Amino acid sequence: MNLILNAASAGGSAGAGGGLMLIIWIVIIFGSMYLFMILPQRKEQKKADAMRNSMAVGDTVLTTSGFYGVIIDIQDDTVIVEFGSNKNCRIPMQKAAISAVEKPEDAQKSAETADKKDKKAEKKA
Repeated sequence: MNLILNAASAGGSAGAGGGLMLIIWIVIIFGSMYLFMILPQRKEQKKADAMRNSMAVGDTVLTTSGFYGVIIDIQDDTVIVEFGSNKNCRIPMQKAAISAVEKPEDAQKSAETADKKDKKAEKKA
């Protein structure tokens, strides 16, 4: 901040050249804010939108409130999620309330790799 103030005070004695330096510093500050704050946020938003658009019936989801469930039905902006082993606990919620999606194929692959790691650990012991 002192650099900007010094540039502004030097601009008063140097004429139009100091005012130009102040404008350059302001552009640099806003440019860096754009690069470090806005672009990553847009990237995360696109990733979340792609995840929500790829949801299908039967996927396991994690809601923003921390509940795990299985998608039973998908409508335009709403999904119906079944929670727990009680088949009567079906709650409609907005797609925006879904924070993570796990496909059944991914769950099976991760279970298989965990089994392989367990078998390797047993062989070493």
